[in-house]
Amino acid sequence: MAEHREFFYRRLHSLLGVVPIGIFLIQHLVVNHFAVYGEESFNQAAGFMHDLPFRLALEILVIYLPILFHAILGVYIVFVAKNNTRRYGYFRNWMFYLQRVTGIITFVFIVWHVWETRVQIGLGNEELDYNLMENILASPVMFWFYIIGVISTTFHFANGLWSFLVSWGFTQSPKSQKIVTYLTLIVFLALSYVGVRTLIQFAYGV
Repeated sequence: MAEHREFFYRRLHSLLGVVPIGIFLIQHLVVNHFAVYGEESFNQAAGFMHDLPFRLALEILVIYLPILFHAILGVYIVFVAKNNTRRYGYFRNWMFYLQRVTGIITFVFIVWHVWETRVQIGLGNEELDYNLMENILASPVMFWFYIIGVISTTFHFANGLWSFLVSWGFTQSPKSQKIVTYLTLIVFLALSYVGVRTLIQFAYGV
């Protein structure tokens, strides 16, 4: 019974990493990328998301609770999981290891990001706009913290997408898994570019 429950939790953990968390990640990066087109474009996009009906309920049910479950079970997996060289080989074991490392980094980054852009502005008089992110990323320390956080997050999602497709039975053959490896690499590079380009815009205005 315990084995069935753990199997279900791990499948749910994998699913939530893609839907809804992965979808939210892509949406969040795309909205933030409007900063590249100017302060007004970003503020309009951020304002549209902020004014969505039932925004707080949607954030709690679709974002925060899934992330919390995914993070808690992910930390458990980090401590109990072992590399399987016979099944996955050298490269996949490195991806397995990096998935765990980036998971911890991503969790720390998300907690800090939510604190800065949700909790603090809720306690004060600041607004979530272009100037807020510009001020945060004016610090070189915070800029590089965000760079590491964004790249860790995009890697964790892209590599997790590979694992999701395998564990849910979409890619079983070695050939299909190899193809998906290249596709998820493209996903990682594309999302990383969008995220890093946005951070550079906020920090340096270019």
